[in-house]
Amino acid sequence: MGQTPAPAMPAGHDMSTMGQTPAGYDMSAMAMPPDVPTSADNPGRPPETPAPAGATSGPTNAADLLFDPAEMAAARAQLRVEHGNVRTTAVILDQLEATFGDDEEGYAWNAQGWSGGDINRFWWKSEGEGAFGGEVEEAEIQALYSRAFRPFFDFQTGLRQTYRPEGDRTDLVVGIQGLAPYWFEVDGAVFLSNKGELTARGEAEYDQRITNRWIVQPRAEVVLSAEDIPELRIGSGLSSLQVGARLRYEFRKEFAPYVGVEWTRSFGNTADFLEADGRSAEDTRLVVGIRAWF
Repeated sequence: MGQTPAPAMPAGHDMSTMGQTPAGYDMSAMAMPPDVPTSADNPGRPPETPAPAGATSGPTNAADLLFDPAEMAAARAQLRVEHGNVRTTAVILDQLEATFGDDEEGYAWNAQGWSGGDINRFWWKSEGEGAFGGEVEEAEIQALYSRAFRPFFDFQTGLRQTYRPEGDRTDLVVGIQGLAPYWFEVDGAVFLSNKGELTARGEAEYDQRITNRWIVQPRAEVVLSAEDIPELRIGSGLSSLQVGARLRYEFRKEFAPYVGVEWTRSFGNTADFLEADGRSAEDTRLVVGIRAWF
């Protein structure tokens, strides 16, 4: 129905040769090149022509033939400094805050920084807390050698000095710090004190961006101990768990005030030690502070 008849072929038109190579036409030059394995895994890629013999002869730095070799050596050294040996220094004040809990108001800080290159760095860390109008409940400072062993992870080792009213400690520190998949910042370390006490601590936090300026930062910290340390009110096993979240507003990348809430729970003998001292094993606090770096 409604079909259009195919047009008739012109008289004398021979269809028998369609699809055949015309006589005298040599197709050998059109053959596919050999299947040579390459880094791009591209089948059929022809082999690369080897470099001329003279390309590997001569001085290592050909520019020395045209310019003063001493000046060229200085220029290459400067190039390594600018592009392969960059030294950076940073100070990150992650938390500087006032805390408001049940019948207690206090303060806390958590800061760190480094100086060095991409592979080797000197790293320092400090954190602590106390009550307004009272003594510092706990404070620590770490001095660490840090070496990158993966693109986003550093191995760290050094010393930690801890100050507590119950007693000070000097610890050997071994740990890792880095950026885990999905942009989780993690920090874990094992501490061996000068009295043979073995403890460990792990931290993780994540920046969830709501807008370009509003950011929520969930954070968790766990403390473990291999033995009871009655002097420091620390029990063996899982000692404490701290979970919190902070909402900050970045006026600039380098300066952001925040508010948040933090819940802490002690377990096992640690909880027993606190309750024996008349303190609660569970605590919820409102925090207000600033985050800054330079």
